[in-house]
Amino acid sequence: MSTVEARIAELGLKLPGVVPPLAAYQPAVRSGAYVFTAGQLPMVEGAIPVTGKVGAEVSPEQAKELAAVCALNALAAVKSVIGDLDKIVRMVKVVGFVASAPDFTGQPGVLNGASELLGEILGDKGVHARSAVGVAVLPLDAPVEVEIQVEVAD
Repeated sequence: MSTVEARIAELGLKLPGVVPPLAAYQPAVRSGAYVFTAGQLPMVEGAIPVTGKVGAEVSPEQAKELAAVCALNALAAVKSVIGDLDKIVRMVKVVGFVASAPDFTGQPGVLNGASELLGEILGDKGVHARSAVGVAVLPLDAPVEVEIQVEVAD
C-alpha cells in the first residue's frame, strides 16, 4: 500500500475503483509529467447517492461531502494511469462544477469538500489552484463534478 493510500485509510476512507466512463473518453490521461482526469461524478458503488440542484434539492453541506467523493474518484483515476499515488509530485489544479439553483452562489464552499480532502491526503503536495463554476445541470443530475490535474514523477 502506498503512503498516500495509507493516509486515505487513516482518514477512514477507501480508494474506490475507477468509475467507468459514461461516454467516449478515458477517466484519466497522462501527458508528460501531468495527469489530467475527466470530470468525476460522486459515484459510490455505481450510483450517485443524492441528485438534484445545490440550494434546492441538495444542501450545500451534502454537496460538499459529494465533492470529496468526486476527489477520491479522481485519485482513483490518476492511480489507474500511474499505478502508485506516491508518484504524485503535487496537485496542480482542481476544477469543480456545481449544479446550482438559480440563486445559489456558494460554489466555492461546495468545492472546499474536494480541496480540503486533497490537502488532508497529500499535505503540502495537495495545495492547488482551483475554479468553482455554477452550472444549470450535470450528467445523471449529479450535484457536483470535479476534475483534477496532477504533476507526477516517473
